[in-house]
Amino acid sequence: MHTPDFGVAGETAIVTGASQGIGKSIAETLAAGGANVAICSREMDRVGPVAEAINDSDEAEGEALAVECNVRDREAVEEFVEETVEEFGGLDILVNNAGGEFVAPFEDISANGFEAILELNVMGTVHGMQAAGEVMRENGGGRIVNMASVNGQHPAPGESHYGTAKAGIIRLTETVATEWADDGIRVNCVAPGLVQTPGVAETLGIDSEDMPPREQVDRRIGHGEDIADLVQFLVSPAAAFMTGETVTAKGVPRPGNSMEHDLGLQN
Repeated sequence: MHTPDFGVAGETAIVTGASQGIGKSIAETLAAGGANVAICSREMDRVGPVAEAINDSDEAEGEALAVECNVRDREAVEEFVEETVEEFGGLDILVNNAGGEFVAPFEDISANGFEAILELNVMGTVHGMQAAGEVMRENGGGRIVNMASVNGQHPAPGESHYGTAKAGIIRLTETVATEWADDGIRVNCVAPGLVQTPGVAETLGIDSEDMPPREQVDRRIGHGEDIADLVQFLVSPAAAFMTGETVTAKGVPRPGNSMEHDLGLQN
């Protein structure tokens, strides 16, 4: 019987939007598993300390490289990929986590506001996939995980722009997975429900002291580590038979509570 391998030791991964929240948890989890991680944010003073903490941690077997990069800038993304390859000698994994939103009724969202959300979430993902995909094809394959949201699967008031962007990422994942299958590149997607991040804490007033333990299944709000564990599975050999899939992670619903459909502030 084959024993699934969930390891990522010796791999090189890029995680975008890793200065806080889910992206930070993903970078820490992959590094703890032995992967070298290149992480980015629009501001070095936000992402630099995350890389320093990983490199100083006794739990991390991999190393971390921090790079200032705006994923909306295609040239900057290409330079980020090149720097990662130069630093670590290759690229095996890409996690497109960078994203963002604001909450507003559809009629109040300007054309510029709508386009800004699409550019950050969708085009940021496109830039990452195309730049990393070129390296992966040259090296015989790789694994990509794109971050969507339950708001890309179900409607949520005030989230028309964000939901549209995340739904687009889901279809982008499905299509590119088909196109790149022969290149040995697996592309999957994760759609988190409500996860406790700094953005959620600010919006809902939920801090870490209010969080139930990870072992508690009946919960509405998740931890960043819950999503990070799922991402590690998807980029590991254990998920070798999965590509073009969207995995929803939203905990177990509590009767009468529809918060996951009202808010999806996972980034």
